[in-house]
Amino acid sequence: MPEMGTASRETVSKCSANLDKAATCVHSQSMRIGTAILLNLLAMASIATAGETLPVLKAGDEVYSNATILRVSATDVYFTSDRGLANAKLKDLEPALQKHFNFNRTNAAAVEEKQKFANAEYHLQALKQPAPTVSPEGKPLPPPGAQIEPETGKQIWAKPLLNQPAPPLFVEKWLTPEPDGRGKFILIDFWQTASPPCREVIPLLNAIQHDFAGKVKVITITHQSENAVRQTNDVKIEHHLAVDTQARMEKSVGVTAAPHVIIIDPHGTIRWEGYPFLPGYELTEKVVADLIQQYSN
Repeated sequence: MPEMGTASRETVSKCSANLDKAATCVHSQSMRIGTAILLNLLAMASIATAGETLPVLKAGDEVYSNATILRVSATDVYFTSDRGLANAKLKDLEPALQKHFNFNRTNAAAVEEKQKFANAEYHLQALKQPAPTVSPEGKPLPPPGAQIEPETGKQIWAKPLLNQPAPPLFVEKWLTPEPDGRGKFILIDFWQTASPPCREVIPLLNAIQHDFAGKVKVITITHQSENAVRQTNDVKIEHHLAVDTQARMEKSVGVTAAPHVIIIDPHGTIRWEGYPFLPGYELTEKVVADLIQQYSN
């Protein structure tokens, strides 16, 4: 075999170098393409949840229109719709939507079981609370922070304002359409997102808004941030919702424990007030119906 000359060796060396550069370019381009694909997939996943608007969202027997997705957890999807702020269980969605939201039935069941345990523990601790002290006459004294409403004798965790003009309602931002309360009874619920009783009263308020539509406007208001409200779990609010981080009306009413509810007649006078679950003084739909009958004129 003839010996390779110097020029030939230089040519081969240059060709080898060029091949290495080409390989490096191909590798770099592949990395860029792979990164771009990954970013696009992440973007698509984000688009498929927060900010997405669905013309119709069906959960069991419930149907929502124009549902804008706020957040998706292992168990729930949170959204606003034509019916206000709401959430639905992923397990109740149609199979196509379950797949769309990456629903995992096993993970969801584990999360729900953990939540049930936490709720049971809360109620157990509540039952262990010491009984209220009694006065020299043997009558139970209210727990710290409570006052006695003079006209009814019930405990109230706010200023007693029954049959007095209601202070003005101040709202920083409506999270649902602003209600028109002219000529109607206004039920205002002072609310906190982390309070179990606050969450438990929501179905009753939804029912009052539904059953007395046209006569009552139900408003839940909190001094917490909009973000805190939108991240609240296990709540389906189907009435009006607002935030006021300055707590202006809450301070005027003197609320010291939530939930606290006031019902204002069409003339601006407070006709019911108090903790909605207080034994013997519970807020019910019958209470609302009686107030409407008594104070509509």
